[in-house]
Amino acid sequence: MNDRLSRLRASPSVAVKQNLHYPVIDTDVHTNDYAPALEEYVAQYGGPRLVDELRKATASRRRNAENSSGKDWYAQTPEERQHHRTIRSPWWARVTRNTLDVATYHLPELLYERQEEQGSDYSVLFPNNVLAPLAAKDPDVRRPLHRAVNHYHADLYRKYSDRLTPVAGIPLYTPEEGIEELDFAINTLGLKVINISGGVKRPIQAIADKYPPKDHPELAKYASYIDFYGLDSEYDYDPFWARVVELGVPVTTHYGSQGWTGRSSISNYMNNHIGHFADGSEAFAKSLFFGGVTRRFPQLRVAMLEGGAAWGANVYIHLIDRFEKRSLAGLKNYDPAELDRALLLELFRRHGASLTKGRELEAEQLVRDTLGAGYASDARQPLGAELEDFAAAGIETPEDIRERWVDSFFFGSESDDRTIAAAFNDKANPLGVKINAIYSSDVGHWDVPDLTDALAESWRLVEDGVISAPDFESYVFANPYKFYTQANPAFFDGTVVAQKLKHPGVAARGA
Repeated sequence: MNDRLSRLRASPSVAVKQNLHYPVIDTDVHTNDYAPALEEYVAQYGGPRLVDELRKATASRRRNAENSSGKDWYAQTPEERQHHRTIRSPWWARVTRNTLDVATYHLPELLYERQEEQGSDYSVLFPNNVLAPLAAKDPDVRRPLHRAVNHYHADLYRKYSDRLTPVAGIPLYTPEEGIEELDFAINTLGLKVINISGGVKRPIQAIADKYPPKDHPELAKYASYIDFYGLDSEYDYDPFWARVVELGVPVTTHYGSQGWTGRSSISNYMNNHIGHFADGSEAFAKSLFFGGVTRRFPQLRVAMLEGGAAWGANVYIHLIDRFEKRSLAGLKNYDPAELDRALLLELFRRHGASLTKGRELEAEQLVRDTLGAGYASDARQPLGAELEDFAAAGIETPEDIRERWVDSFFFGSESDDRTIAAAFNDKANPLGVKINAIYSSDVGHWDVPDLTDALAESWRLVEDGVISAPDFESYVFANPYKFYTQANPAFFDGTVVAQKLKHPGVAARGA
């Protein structure tokens, strides 16, 4: 007890929390599983074979990129890394020196006890194994592994549910798979939040037909694309989104882009890391937007974590700008049919004699010579729906963009992320909006060496004038509260958050 009181007195986040009149909701806390306990649970669930599959899946997530001979990055020479373009993967990505925190992320009882010390009233947990089963390509393995891991976490944290809730990992190789695992996680296990990968890697069929993956496994690794579920998807994921909305489930993702072009250094992890969550999440979010998912399911709430909120504001601004220029009305400015060929010919004859000397001028040839062959060829002109990049999203006014981007998406920002200023800059953001930045501490990863610092680091953004005190309240309470309760109004029933909101002077501004 004395040890706990001394830690509370020493915590800078406790000092900040004492002056707040609202709860603090942390949307992103990473925990680790005590491997023997998890494996014992999985063995009871599916036998020794399922444990072997779990070990393979977790090893594939930890293992540095290998070349075709199967050699680990560290086992390769610099020349081999260059020859095979073996990407430098994450390394030393967990806290070690702070032994108390190491234990905290493994022991639910200790994590629960230290919530006050962390400065949080409620935390949504992302066990690091929650999406490990995705490494299993065989659905007969992947699905029971997901169920076992989700079941383990549901049982492990159930008695701490007034302050902690773990997410359920949901596979989405097909919408049917996603729906069945969603129903099991929510209706059978009683979990409340899901975590998905922001995309599924699929083979490019034309190449797979010519070079079957079973015969050309090395080629198959590169001859692929990413299906982001919304735009140009191989499957219709609307039944999955409909079920998510029906069940009242907030959707989260930590979707990154390490290994993509520009993030594939063979020597430098930080080169591959900086901005990769933002880029991966942007691809996922734009797919849902341009594919019309947020139009068809306006109640869908999606949070993209660890990438900050600045990119959300940036894309929103560009969506507004592009729509003004690339709507059907705006496209009139670029339509070849709108070009006054007679006037163009006349202007060239009047002002271009020195350039056109000795050449016979003709209207259609002049179009090809100035704008390019594509503008003169009917065969290369877009027709009908090919003209409407904003059609599936149902955009007719800038307000539609606000509704289908700003209202639908929430952006996890870590405690020391000063780029959060862009989210709350209602002077720069069109229509005077503020982007839904949510407190995403990321404790449990190397970003936060001490869990007692996170909230205090966020408050320093106020002290430094990066954001205002009202913006801070939106960040750590109102926006997270809105994210969860707009999806599920009963989300906080029976929790410390609900208890605190009953007290006089504590207003649920996020409701």
